[in-house]
Amino acid sequence: MLKPLGNRALVKPLEAEEKSAGGIILPEAAQERPREGKVVAVGTDGIYADDEGESRVKEGDIVIYASFGGTEIKIDGEEYLILEENDILAVRND
Repeated sequence: MLKPLGNRALVKPLEAEEKSAGGIILPEAAQERPREGKVVAVGTDGIYADDEGESRVKEGDIVIYASFGGTEIKIDGEEYLILEENDILAVRND
């Protein structure tokens, strides 16, 4: 797997919604680009650390990121994003 450098994270985007809130099936062209994903790996610089040195973003977290943030890449046919710390807006707590 790929190990991001610096203040970056490797994220696997979650699937886009295929139905509207009213239950209408959306064609692929009308589906909104996903803005949530699962963190697969975090950067080497530890910039994601809080005041106590604990990582705020870690592997397995579901994060919300900026709509057009990051760099899209493919690894073994799978789509991923390399996001900088500033592109990650929040960590979901479910």
